Amino acid sequence: MHSPSGVELAGLASLVVAVPAVALLANSGRKHTGAARRAHLLLAAGAAITTAAALAGMLSDLFVVHAPVRLASAVAVAMALGTLTLLTGTLVLPGAAESTGAALRHLLDGLVVAAALWFVGWVLVSRPTRLLGDHTPARCLSMLLPAAVAVIALGLTAVLAMHAHRPRHVTVRVAAGVSLVALAATALSGGICRSWPVVVLLGAVGLPAGLVVVARAVKIADRPVEVVGDVTQRNTGYAFVPMTALVGAFGYHLAVGGVLDVFGFLGVSLEGFAVVARQYLALADVKAHTLRLRHREAHFRELAHTDPLTGLANRRGLVRALRDPAARERPRVLVGLDLDGFKNVNDMRGHDVGDAVLTEVGRRLSAHLRDGDVAARLGGDEFAVLMWATPEEAMAAGKRLLAVLSEPYETEEGSVFLSASVGVADSPAPGDTGELMRDADLALRYAKQRGKNRVERYQKRYDELLRRHSVLENELRHAIEREQLRLVFQPVVALPSMRPVGAEALLRWHHPELGAVRPDEFIPVAEESGLIAMIGSWVLDQACRQLAQWLAGGHDVWVSVNMSPKELHAADYAAQVAEVLQRYRVPPQRLVLEVTEHAVATDMDELIRRLCELRSTGVRIALDDFGAGYSSLGQLRNLPVDILKIDHALVAEPESRTGTAAPLVDVVVRLGHRLGLEVLAEGIGTPAQRAVVEEAGCRLGQGSLFGWGVPAEHLQAQLETVRSSGARPVPVQRSRPVAPPSAPARSQVIMLGPGMRQVRALLPTDPAFAVEDGSRMGDQDVRSVDAPREMGQS
Repeated sequence: MHSPSGVELAGLASLVVAVPAVALLANSGRKHTGAARRAHLLLAAGAAITTAAALAGMLSDLFVVHAPVRLASAVAVAMALGTLTLLTGTLVLPGAAESTGAALRHLLDGLVVAAALWFVGWVLVSRPTRLLGDHTPARCLSMLLPAAVAVIALGLTAVLAMHAHRPRHVTVRVAAGVSLVALAATALSGGICRSWPVVVLLGAVGLPAGLVVVARAVKIADRPVEVVGDVTQRNTGYAFVPMTALVGAFGYHLAVGGVLDVFGFLGVSLEGFAVVARQYLALADVKAHTLRLRHREAHFRELAHTDPLTGLANRRGLVRALRDPAARERPRVLVGLDLDGFKNVNDMRGHDVGDAVLTEVGRRLSAHLRDGDVAARLGGDEFAVLMWATPEEAMAAGKRLLAVLSEPYETEEGSVFLSASVGVADSPAPGDTGELMRDADLALRYAKQRGKNRVERYQKRYDELLRRHSVLENELRHAIEREQLRLVFQPVVALPSMRPVGAEALLRWHHPELGAVRPDEFIPVAEESGLIAMIGSWVLDQACRQLAQWLAGGHDVWVSVNMSPKELHAADYAAQVAEVLQRYRVPPQRLVLEVTEHAVATDMDELIRRLCELRSTGVRIALDDFGAGYSSLGQLRNLPVDILKIDHALVAEPESRTGTAAPLVDVVVRLGHRLGLEVLAEGIGTPAQRAVVEEAGCRLGQGSLFGWGVPAEHLQAQLETVRSSGARPVPVQRSRPVAPPSAPARSQVIMLGPGMRQVRALLPTDPAFAVEDGSRMGDQDVRSVDAPREMGQS
């Protein structure tokens, strides 16, 4: 025991400053959870161990029997353990590394730098360099362990300064503080070993200084650190710097006659193993990253072939299934499905309800698939099912799916009722993917055209129809300028005199190569291609021009023109009609615009608004094809129309049952008159039909019995004959008379017979209108009502 010097007492006093830093680290650890808490507790533990070891070493050196070598070794071991604990806490600190693997990579990178520093230091202190001369502490082996930890801490600090996550200042400050503690431990153990009070004092001052740096850095890090990293972007080029330093130092050592002892060999070996281990981890990282990329690529590839809304395959997924080589030898059938009227669901109830319906469609399709079948959503409300079956099995499956998809869809907004159209196509050539999809699409298209809510199987003639449709569309674009279109006029006569009082303008197309093209063939083409507006404008112009000529010639007639629903809903159609009337100076009441009953099936409020705009120009409105099944008599009371044209199916009905009257014609005529409408019976082809119409009180008639559509000059000849005879035609009533108040109304349903829709009417209380039994109307199925009669169809 000896009396302590002032330097030793100053060193002991400085170590006391480390105690508050230890307390601060321990208190910071209690504020955090998870990884941050573990890091702070490790830092606090390491600081406590190093501080305790330093205090114990200093006190032992001052007040215990002097044994510097043994004491220095104990201090070195204890402080090395504490410093390693601090290094571990630094590596797991949030922001230092994103994972345990990343922390291990940082440690190996630090070892690469540390081994180079160790070797360079060995060259400087070993023979023949001996940079410190006689002060080289070669006899104090206790310094080796803390010195090794110190170079590891310095290497790790350098690595964290390059690769810690931004902001890096917190992590780097902690690592720098730990490095200062490691250097202080080396100085303390070496100073005690060699009895160097000044060195001991430097170690005693450096230890609390390093712990204060760590404590302050941890205190300002009380916030979450967002860890983001990509191993493929981590630069490892810095490894060349320590390797270059090692090789240079070793070459210098050999050049001046030095030899490689155990400490130099330790540094070289550590460098080699650290580099190899680091490269091994880098390769493992790249392999793991490549595997993740493959999984992601497979996932995104699957997403690219999947519909996100329904979870079914999309068009790409369907094409992939069609091109699957393993299934090419099996019979394949493609079933195309399309929801009828789905657009109204989106328009009326919103896209959220529409998406819910589409999702339910996908669920129903998936629930009714067989093993190996593939269901796909091709877009919008169009679906498809690829089946490994015969065409007959596919037709049966299509009918089952039709029934399944026609069931109500329950949504938050209420029940939604939809039907579907189905097209079935089989592929004789297994690899012909495009043909199969095209054939199924054609079959679906014709299922739509033939009334919807049905299953159609592809037929060869559909190709011919498609080609003809394409030819008609192309030729129709130039039909007006090539003067291939013309108007014919079918007379409208007064009954019973049969004198012509008007005419309906009918459109005809005679192509030099195709010949006469039927209106029911080219009018739908014009509708689909958007040419109907141009053609309709031409028809209106030509009809008004001819009417102006007849009126100028003194003929008291009117002309009716069919309107397309697309024309009717055009914003400027009423202005266009008014402009044409003014151009040819035609009195508006002489022009009758016919709207088909098909248009009444659309939005009633919009239809009424459009018709009112047209009537404001002075023209009259006729409801064509009444009785085809769309409108009801209750709706008729609200429609701004002037003329009611009875569908030819009602006029022809008595011929199916000899000796019976035509109750429906009688009902419609009497109710039309009561509602203030003029009634015109069309399709009269026999004297018997004429007699029934006349008996019902109908004052206007049209049909083949009175003449087919003829050129304007032929009809003019008939008008000349009527004028020369001195007979006066019966004018058409313009305004609606008000029904007498003595006729109370009651609700009544009239059955139009099998194949036709019910007509809900407000009929007057009159036994003549009480038609209650639909079976009395006969068993004849009246023509389909889904295809409207557009302009020129007669």
